[in-house]
Amino acid sequence: MKLPKPFSSASFLVICCILARTATPAAADTVWLDTLDLTKVKQGYGVAHTNISVRGTPLKIAGQPYERGVGTHATSSFWISLGGTATRFNADVGVDDAAGGGSLSFRVLGDGRTLFDSGVMRTNQAAKAVDLNLKGIQTLLLLVTDAGDGIAFDHANWAQAKIEMASGTPKAMTVPSDEKVILTPLPGPAPRINGPKVYGCRPGNPFFYRIPAQGLRPMKFSAKNLPRGLLLSPISGVIDGVAPAAGEYVVTLKAKNEQGTSTREFRIVSGDKLALTPPMGWNHWYAHYDRITDPMMREAADVMIHSGMADVGYQYVNIDDCWMNSPNHKDPLRVGPARSSLGELLPNKYFPDMKALADYIHGKGLKAGLYTSPGPLTCGGFHASYQHEAQDARTFAEWGYDFVKYDWCSYGHIAEGGDPKATNIPTWGKGAPTLEGYQYPYRLMGDLLKRQRRDIVFNLCQYGMGDVWEWGEKVDGHCWRTAGDLGFELNRVVEVALKNSEHRAWSRPGAWNDPDYIQIGWIGSANSGGLPEPCAMNGNEQYAYMSLWALMAAPLFYSGDMSKLDDFTLNVLCNPEVIEVNQDPLGQGAEVVHEGENGFLMIKNLEDGSKAVGMFNRGEFPLNLEASWALLGITGPHTARDLWRQNDLGVFDHSLSRKVPRHGVAMMRLTKEIPAKR
Repeated sequence: MKLPKPFSSASFLVICCILARTATPAAADTVWLDTLDLTKVKQGYGVAHTNISVRGTPLKIAGQPYERGVGTHATSSFWISLGGTATRFNADVGVDDAAGGGSLSFRVLGDGRTLFDSGVMRTNQAAKAVDLNLKGIQTLLLLVTDAGDGIAFDHANWAQAKIEMASGTPKAMTVPSDEKVILTPLPGPAPRINGPKVYGCRPGNPFFYRIPAQGLRPMKFSAKNLPRGLLLSPISGVIDGVAPAAGEYVVTLKAKNEQGTSTREFRIVSGDKLALTPPMGWNHWYAHYDRITDPMMREAADVMIHSGMADVGYQYVNIDDCWMNSPNHKDPLRVGPARSSLGELLPNKYFPDMKALADYIHGKGLKAGLYTSPGPLTCGGFHASYQHEAQDARTFAEWGYDFVKYDWCSYGHIAEGGDPKATNIPTWGKGAPTLEGYQYPYRLMGDLLKRQRRDIVFNLCQYGMGDVWEWGEKVDGHCWRTAGDLGFELNRVVEVALKNSEHRAWSRPGAWNDPDYIQIGWIGSANSGGLPEPCAMNGNEQYAYMSLWALMAAPLFYSGDMSKLDDFTLNVLCNPEVIEVNQDPLGQGAEVVHEGENGFLMIKNLEDGSKAVGMFNRGEFPLNLEASWALLGITGPHTARDLWRQNDLGVFDHSLSRKVPRHGVAMMRLTKEIPAKR
C-alpha cells in the first residue's frame, strides 16, 4: 500500500482557509429569562413568577397569551451578568390582562446606558417588542417603573423573554446594596444648641418648650431676655409658663458644661400662628399599626430622650389610629362603646388613662399628639369624632395633647350624603366633590382647636383632595398631606417627593406640605403581617430620603420602631446640620431642577442668604452632577459644606460638581465668602 505524500505547509494553510470559509457558524445558545434565578428580582409587591403573572394567572397581554416569560410587579429591577458574550435580548412587554387597571413602563439598560424605554403602558394595550443588540455588554438591567402614579395593579410581563449567548451563561445578580456607612460625626462633648430659631405661640396659653442641645450632661441652661411669665429650668432646659402678650421676643439661649458654652438666638413670636418651622417628632403608625399600647408610647418618649433625638429637635410623641374602642376588632381588648355616659370618646383597654399618658410625655420635656377622624370611624375602624367635634376638641385639650391628626377616612361616606340627618353638611356635587365639601370638616375642627386654651398643631390628613395645599392654612391647618400613604412602597419616595415639591409655593411658616413619614430603621412590613423588620432601603437611599424631606421643608416625623433604633438609623435621623436646613426660619420648600434622565437638583433658599443644594441620582449607576452658579442664582466665591459629613469642601467660584452614587445624594450648603477687610 502506497502512503500519501505529506502535505506541504502551503497546502495545509490553503485547506484551513477553505474550511474556515465553508464551516457553519456555531449556533448561539438561547437562555430563557424564566430559567434564571428569579429570587434576585427586587419588586414593589410579591415575588417574580415563572411563566405566569404575578397574580398566578397565565401570561396574557391585550388578549395575547404567552407560554413563557416572567411575571413581576412595579417597581422592579432584575440585574443580569452577561460577561460580554451575549448577542441579543428579545421579549414582548406589557401590562398583564389580570391587572385590571395598571400603568407602568419598561426599561432595559446595558452597562448603565438605556437600550429600550417602552414609555407608559396600560392594561389592554398591545405588547411592545424588544429586540436589542447586546454585543460587548457586561451587565443587563431590566426595570419596571410605576409611571409616577403608584404601583396599584402594576402587573408587568416580560413575555417570551430570552437572551442569546455566543458563549457562557447569563447569571442573575443580587441588587447592588450599598453599605450603610455612617456619615454623620458623633456629637462632641461641648454643648451645641439645636432646634428652631423661631417659635410660635398664642398669647395667654400654656407655653412649653425643651431646648434641644447636644453635649455631655450635666449641662446648665440660661436665657437672656426671656419674656415675663416664662421660666427656664437650668437643669432640664425646659421653658414653661404662660405665653406672653402678642409680639416678638428675641431671647438668647445659653448652654454650658465643663467642655464649653453654646449660645443661640431664639425668637418667640406670640400671636396667631403655630408651627413656624416644620413639626418634628415620632408617630407610631408604620411601626405598630393596631398593636399600639400605652407602654409603647411611654417607651417611645423615653427613647426620644436617651437616644439623642430630642437633642436635635424631635419633640412630638404622637399616637396614630387605634387608641380608641372599635365596634368590631380581632382583639377583644380593643372593642367597646364609643363614648362614656358624658359623651367623652373612650380609649380602649390598652390606654387606661389618656391624660396620664400625656402627662408622662410632658414630664420628659416632650409634647404629645393623637389622632381621630371627622367621620364615624377611623381608617382602622375605630370610633371617631363625627357629630362630637366640639366635645372632642375640648377633651383633647383637657387631656393635654398638643397635636391632632384628622384623617378623612369614613367621612367620605358622610360627604356623599350617607347621613340624611346631616342637612348642614355640604355634600358632593354631581359627579365630583365640591370644594366646600372637602373643606367643611377641617374648617369645623380647625376653628374648635383654635378656641382651646392650649396650643394644638392641626394636621389635615386627607391625601391632597381638592388641592388642600391651596386652602389648608385658611381652615386653621398647620400641615396637610399632599398625597396618599407611602405605606410599604418605599421605592416611591422620590416620586412622592417630586410631586410634593410641585406645591412649594404654598410652603411657608405655619403652613407645611406633608408627604408622609420617615420610614427607615425597623418598620412594619407587608411580608411579616405588619410586624417590624429592617427597612429594605440601602444606605444611599436612606440618606436621600432624609435629604428630600429636609429640603422640602416637610414635617419630620419618624415612624419606625423606637425600641430598635441603631447607630446607622440615628445617624440619618439626627444630623443637626441637615435638620437645620429643614428648620430654616424662611420656610421655603426647595425648587427642583432636572439634569438628564436620572439626575435632579433641589435648591433651597435659607434665611441667612446661603443655599442648601441636594444633588440626587435616581439611576442605577453613579452619576456626575453639577450645580452652576448661574443655575443657583449666585455669583462669586462660595464655601461649600458637605452637610452629611459636616466638613467644608473648599471655596468654589463658578460651579460645584459631585459624583453621586446609585440612588444617592450629595447635600451641600453654599455660603458666600466675605472679603477680608484691608
